[in-house]
Amino acid sequence: MTHEEVKKRIVKLREEINKYRHAYHVLDKSLISDAALDSLKKELFDLELQYPDLITSDSPTQRIGGEPLKEFKKVRHDAQMLSFNDAFSEEDMKAWLERIEAYLGRRIASKGGAAPFYCELKIDGLAIELVYENGIFVQGSTRGDGVIGEDVTQNLRTVEAIPLRLSAADEVTRNLRRLKLDPKKYILAPKRLVVRGEVFLTKKEFAAANREQLKKDLKQFANPRNIAAGSIRQLDPKVTASRKLDSFQYAIVSDIGATYHEEEHLLLKSFGFKTNPNNRSAENLPGIFTFRDHWAKHRERLDYEIDGTVVLANDNRTYAEAGVVGKAPRAGIAYKFSPREATTVVEDIIVQVGRTGALTPVAVMRPVNVGGVTVTHATLHNADEIERLGLKIGDTVIISRAGDVIPQVNKVLKDFRTGKEKKFVMPKRCPVDGSPVVRDGVAYKCSNKYCGARHREQLYHFISQDGFNLEGLGPKIIDRLLDEGLIVDAADIFTIKEGDIESLERFGERSAKNLVEEIVSKKHIPLSRFIYALGIIHVGEETSRLLSDRFPKIKHAISPREFSKYFSDLTQESLETTRDIGPKVAESIRDWFRESRNLKLLQKLADAEVIIEIPKQTHAYRPLKGKSFVLTGTLQTMSREQAKEKIRTLGGEASESVSKKTSYVVAGIEPGSKYEKAKRLGVKILEEAEFLKMLK
Repeated sequence: MTHEEVKKRIVKLREEINKYRHAYHVLDKSLISDAALDSLKKELFDLELQYPDLITSDSPTQRIGGEPLKEFKKVRHDAQMLSFNDAFSEEDMKAWLERIEAYLGRRIASKGGAAPFYCELKIDGLAIELVYENGIFVQGSTRGDGVIGEDVTQNLRTVEAIPLRLSAADEVTRNLRRLKLDPKKYILAPKRLVVRGEVFLTKKEFAAANREQLKKDLKQFANPRNIAAGSIRQLDPKVTASRKLDSFQYAIVSDIGATYHEEEHLLLKSFGFKTNPNNRSAENLPGIFTFRDHWAKHRERLDYEIDGTVVLANDNRTYAEAGVVGKAPRAGIAYKFSPREATTVVEDIIVQVGRTGALTPVAVMRPVNVGGVTVTHATLHNADEIERLGLKIGDTVIISRAGDVIPQVNKVLKDFRTGKEKKFVMPKRCPVDGSPVVRDGVAYKCSNKYCGARHREQLYHFISQDGFNLEGLGPKIIDRLLDEGLIVDAADIFTIKEGDIESLERFGERSAKNLVEEIVSKKHIPLSRFIYALGIIHVGEETSRLLSDRFPKIKHAISPREFSKYFSDLTQESLETTRDIGPKVAESIRDWFRESRNLKLLQKLADAEVIIEIPKQTHAYRPLKGKSFVLTGTLQTMSREQAKEKIRTLGGEASESVSKKTSYVVAGIEPGSKYEKAKRLGVKILEEAEFLKMLK
């Protein structure tokens, strides 16, 4: 995007985020999911990080919560209640740590025997501040806008997990000693103690609340967080008490002698507060990743909802020295779990032809992390679904991915439109073979009943051993990629992300990663195999080799664009000058390079960064010139491909079929029908040892 386009996008992001946050924090309404809102906030944060000149004081990244409700008395916090910026990946976390250390001018390391980081579970509830004077609970408030919150003292008194009186000094002393802390370091009976924590509703109570809603024929609550927020803001404390809220405390605002954040948790526990027993310190980023990943996998075991972890610099001085940027502390971050929903932009809509000839529209999206992986495609099912969504090319959308489900578009955020969006229309002709498209119920189909199957066979040929040799990407996976709309043509294989493949049945994180790595590793391909992979009629393995040999040896490697130009410029007469290429084969090659869809495929392969390797000048020593070989059975010393390459390097020809003109048949272990045919025709048969001797 240009600087001006980024500026417009930032303005629109701020408008929409403010709208959603106002509904969420002030009106207790969720217009979009938390995950989708987080995704929009992350996009804004990243853009402002990249373009700091576009940051303004009214940006949502510089604010904390919503305005306090008018029904409640306003409370000014002793210190600003900050919220955290979000991270969703290990790369985000590495970037966060680099920013802190660059700001401080030093590494964050262990200090005084304490770990450098502290990790907490991020409860999906409502942030609160509690004030105790002479050991008695006197005031409780919500975050509000971070500076001024709402006084909800009476409601918080109904939450049994919040103590109305602190433990006595002698009891605190005993508790600290049990926790192996020196009581003399701390103020054990502070005149004023301000602590912060979270109020939430357990999963059990959430289910109970919704059962009550059903009995009363009322709308069910969307999530526990909404009930917790609504309960705390009830004007009648009896309603709050009926909801059976729970609470953890996680920070001490008052200075009572704590050096580390980890100490604060132990002090809170000693004073009689309920703290989360699952929080842990961490020595480094790998330790942070382990903590976060463990709870991402095991959060269902918890009796409350969490949406990630909070990571802080453990040393309080370091935390304070790092300061605040916008609405968030530099030395703290919310390392969230991978969202089940996210927002992105639909950059194009392409049409895929399945095995039955059915046309499926597919959204090509700006890469986005959802469900723990990066995805770039989402199925749109059919034209009616696009109409129902009101989707246009260029729209900002909410997508979801869960389990083994291919990502799909759930909602279009039409308020993000700039006027440049384009309406999508189903094609009138098949993008594979140009046949007319006919409508069959909700489906659009190619009128050529063989189209889908032929297209599928071409893809099988493209990935075959003699083509791109994409191991692990067999016909069944190609079928699924086609049916789910993840690929339209062969070039799309090279743009697939791990997240696209993970959605397929029987694929997990590791197998998807391995397959993507295999695809990337095969982007460099010898010219002869590239020609073979294109599936030009009458052009087999040997003809591909002959065409490769005639290519100018000016460069070591070329792009498919250069390849396309060279062969498109060749005349049929020129092609016929190539050894063993007659009029029929030459015509087939010329016809292939006249097809616009084939030229488009080569362009897409170039865009996917496929590189064609040009063979070196033929070796001067060619002892096998004029000799033809056929291989059968399994060779022990080399693969069949390696054997063919050696034959060709020494001037010979490697053929697939046995005839009277064949010079030799090389027989490995368990030779097949070619061995028997060679015996019938009287063709000389070489054992592997004889073949190796000939190569020397």
